[in-house]
Amino acid sequence: MITANHYVILSLILLALGIVGVMVRRNFITVLMSLELIFNAANLNLIAFSHRLGDLAGQILAVFVITIAAAEAAIGLGLIIALVRLKDTVALDEASEMRS
Repeated sequence: MITANHYVILSLILLALGIVGVMVRRNFITVLMSLELIFNAANLNLIAFSHRLGDLAGQILAVFVITIAAAEAAIGLGLIIALVRLKDTVALDEASEMRS
Protein backbone atom coordinates (compact mmCIF):
# COMPACT_ATOMS: atom_id res chain seq x y z
CA MET A 1 0.00 0.00 0.00
CA ILE A 2 1.31 3.41 -0.95
CA THR A 3 1.08 5.89 1.92
CA ALA A 4 1.69 9.60 2.23
CA ASN A 5 5.24 8.83 3.41
CA HIS A 6 6.06 7.40 0.00
CA TYR A 7 4.91 10.61 -1.67
CA VAL A 8 6.92 12.73 0.76
CA ILE A 9 10.06 10.69 0.07
CA LEU A 10 9.53 11.01 -3.69
CA SER A 11 8.95 14.73 -3.26
CA LEU A 12 12.15 15.04 -1.24
CA ILE A 13 14.10 13.27 -3.99
CA LEU A 14 12.63 15.60 -6.63
CA LEU A 15 13.42 18.63 -4.47
CA ALA A 16 17.02 17.49 -3.95
CA LEU A 17 17.51 16.87 -7.67
CA GLY A 18 16.07 20.30 -8.45
CA ILE A 19 18.28 22.09 -5.95
CA VAL A 20 21.39 20.27 -7.17
CA GLY A 21 20.46 21.15 -10.76
CA VAL A 22 20.04 24.83 -9.95
CA MET A 23 23.29 25.02 -7.97
CA VAL A 24 25.56 22.96 -10.23
CA ARG A 25 24.42 23.60 -13.79
CA ARG A 26 25.44 26.67 -15.76
CA ASN A 27 23.08 26.12 -18.67
CA PHE A 28 19.99 28.33 -18.55
CA ILE A 29 17.69 25.63 -19.94
CA THR A 30 18.74 23.00 -17.38
CA VAL A 31 18.30 25.53 -14.58
CA LEU A 32 14.74 26.17 -15.75
CA MET A 33 14.07 22.43 -15.83
CA SER A 34 15.48 22.12 -12.31
CA LEU A 35 13.14 24.87 -11.13
CA GLU A 36 10.25 22.91 -12.65
CA LEU A 37 11.37 19.87 -10.63
CA ILE A 38 11.22 21.96 -7.46
CA PHE A 39 7.71 23.18 -8.34
CA ASN A 40 6.59 19.61 -9.05
CA ALA A 41 7.98 18.46 -5.69
CA ALA A 42 5.84 21.09 -3.99
CA ASN A 43 2.81 20.07 -6.06
CA LEU A 44 3.29 16.42 -5.15
CA ASN A 45 3.27 17.32 -1.46
CA LEU A 46 0.20 19.50 -1.86
CA ILE A 47 -1.75 16.82 -3.67
CA ALA A 48 -0.64 13.97 -1.38
CA PHE A 49 -1.63 15.78 1.80
CA SER A 50 -4.81 17.09 0.21
CA HIS A 51 -5.81 13.52 -0.60
CA ARG A 52 -4.80 12.30 2.85
CA LEU A 53 -6.83 15.00 4.62
CA GLY A 54 -9.78 14.73 2.25
CA ASP A 55 -9.64 18.42 1.38
CA LEU A 56 -9.54 19.89 -2.12
CA ALA A 57 -7.67 23.06 -1.16
CA GLY A 58 -4.25 21.52 -1.79
CA GLN A 59 -5.27 20.27 -5.21
CA ILE A 60 -6.64 23.67 -6.16
CA LEU A 61 -3.44 25.33 -4.98
CA ALA A 62 -1.44 22.82 -7.05
CA VAL A 63 -3.35 23.92 -10.17
CA PHE A 64 -2.39 27.53 -9.42
CA VAL A 65 1.26 26.53 -8.96
CA ILE A 66 1.19 24.72 -12.31
CA THR A 67 -0.22 27.87 -13.93
CA ILE A 68 2.50 30.03 -12.41
CA ALA A 69 5.15 27.50 -13.48
CA ALA A 70 3.86 27.68 -17.06
CA ALA A 71 4.12 31.47 -17.00
CA GLU A 72 7.64 31.21 -15.55
CA ALA A 73 8.63 28.81 -18.33
CA ALA A 74 7.29 31.18 -20.99
CA ILE A 75 9.22 34.12 -19.53
CA GLY A 76 12.33 31.96 -19.16
CA LEU A 77 12.15 30.85 -22.78
CA GLY A 78 11.82 34.48 -23.83
CA LEU A 79 14.95 35.29 -21.84
CA ILE A 80 16.76 32.36 -23.46
CA ILE A 81 15.87 33.64 -26.93
CA ALA A 82 17.09 37.13 -26.02
CA LEU A 83 20.31 35.71 -24.58
CA VAL A 84 20.99 33.60 -27.66
CA ARG A 85 20.40 36.57 -29.95
CA LEU A 86 22.64 38.82 -27.89
CA LYS A 87 25.48 36.52 -26.80
CA ASP A 88 25.10 33.41 -29.01
CA THR A 89 25.10 31.14 -25.94
CA VAL A 90 22.80 29.88 -23.17
CA ALA A 91 25.44 29.92 -20.43
CA LEU A 92 24.38 31.69 -17.26
CA ASP A 93 27.82 33.27 -16.85
CA GLU A 94 27.14 35.30 -19.98
CA ALA A 95 23.65 36.25 -18.82
CA SER A 96 25.00 38.39 -16.00
CA GLU A 97 25.93 41.02 -18.57
CA MET A 98 22.92 41.46 -20.83
CA ARG A 99 24.13 44.84 -22.04
CA SER A 100 26.66 44.81 -24.82
